[in-house]
This record gives sequence, structure tokens and C-alpha cells, in this order.
Amino acid sequence: MRAYLVALVAIVARELLRFVAQRGRFLSALVRPLIWLLVFAAGFRSALGLSIIPPYATYIPYEVYIVPGLCGMIQLFNGMQSSLSLVYDREMGSMRLLLTSPLPRWWLLFSKLLAGAVVSILQVYAFLGVAALFGIDLPLWGYLSALPVLLLTGLMLGALGLALSSGIRQLENFAGVMNFVIFPAFFLSSALYPLWKMQESSQLLYRLCTLNPFTHAVEAIRFALYGQANLAALGWTIAALAVFVALALLGYTPMRQPSRGLSRRR
Repeated sequence: MRAYLVALVAIVARELLRFVAQRGRFLSALVRPLIWLLVFAAGFRSALGLSIIPPYATYIPYEVYIVPGLCGMIQLFNGMQSSLSLVYDREMGSMRLLLTSPLPRWWLLFSKLLAGAVVSILQVYAFLGVAALFGIDLPLWGYLSALPVLLLTGLMLGALGLALSSGIRQLENFAGVMNFVIFPAFFLSSALYPLWKMQESSQLLYRLCTLNPFTHAVEAIRFALYGQANLAALGWTIAALAVFVALALLGYTPMRQPSRGLSRRR
């Protein structure tokens, strides 16, 4: 058990030190959602009228509505960036040595997943602090009640990145896959507009939004920020986490037979 904890603490600490050292990564994590909050929200405020929908008890400005979606966007980008670094580490970095250690591979992947989720939570709370300076007021208890949900959504989105990175050996290929995952996941969700507006324009797009795990992650964060629990969204997020973790474990588990598994031992 001591060896398990040492590996967990070391991987999490290494990811935090890397995040602190990479100031550009921290600034980009804040600039991206702040542009949506301050620029796009100002343009869409008059075009997108919002009705009273849970968890809101009254009409809200558009910039208040998109805050949970922007929190999810931070975690989505961080999950992909963390997995992008894993592609590099697996070939020539520290993870190449860790994956050959006596510790179970599932524990090493979980440690890497938890480290990415912790970094994404720090980024989210930094964004919420900056948003509060611009007049985005949230219930004080919402900052605390959102913590376990942010951990869950961070693990789910990080597991998605791990599942994608398991079958990719080159950084260039993974960067292309990121664009095919991040933007459809973000725009086909309730991050920028309520699902009932999407349903009015296209029933097909509405169906795709309801099947999108990122939609349920955003809704879970939205309710948690107001001290409420969306059980349906939490259930879908947990189910997606289980599926993505299973795919990541399958992809990172070497198989003796070349026809089995998503990756083989070289």
C-alpha cells in the first residue's frame, strides 16, 4: 500500500509542478473561457433569450448561463492536454518507466487521471474567481458543493483523453484527433444554449446533444453550482467514466497475441 501511495503522490505532485512551471498553460486556460464570457456573451445576450429553467429560479443573463459550460470547457481542454503529454511521456518520458514498474497499470493510469483532474479543478476555481470580479455572482455554498462534481467530471473527461491516447503513438495524430473531439463535444451540448432551443431548430441535433457525455457533465456542474443534484446527469457522467476507463485500460494493457487489444508490446 505504501508503494501505491508513493506512486500516486509522486505523479500528482509532478503534474502540479509541471502546471505551475508552465505559466502559458495556466494563462491559456483562463483566456479561452474569459473570451467567451466577455466577448461572445455580449454579442449573444440579445440574440438568445432564456426562459426560467432549473436550477435557476428566475431569469438570468446569458453570461451567467454559460459559466458552467465554460467550466466544463476548461476541464475538457485540460483532459486532452494531459493526455497529449502522456503520449510524449509514454514514448520518451517518465511514464515509459512507470508503465514497466511492478505496480499495476490500472493504478498508474488512475494516478495520472487523478492528477489531471486536480489540475483542472484548480483552473476552474481560478476562472470562477476571475468571473466573480466581472460580476458573475454564484451562491457561496455552490463553490463547495461543486467540488465533488468537478472531480467526477474531471475524471470523466480525462478518461476520454486517456482512451483516445491509448491507440495513438505520434503527437501529430493526437492533435488532429483533439480537434475532432473537443469542438463537436463542446458545440453539441448545453454549454452555450439550452437544449430546448436546439430541439426547436433540429430534432437530430437535439438527439446528438442528449447522447453527448459532455452535455451531462455541464448539467451536473450547473446544478452543483446552485447546491442541487441532477441525478440523471450524474448517472450518465458516471456511466461515461466507467466506459472511458475500461477503454483506456484495454488500450494500455499489452497483449501477447497481436490480434488482441488496442496496443501491443513492442
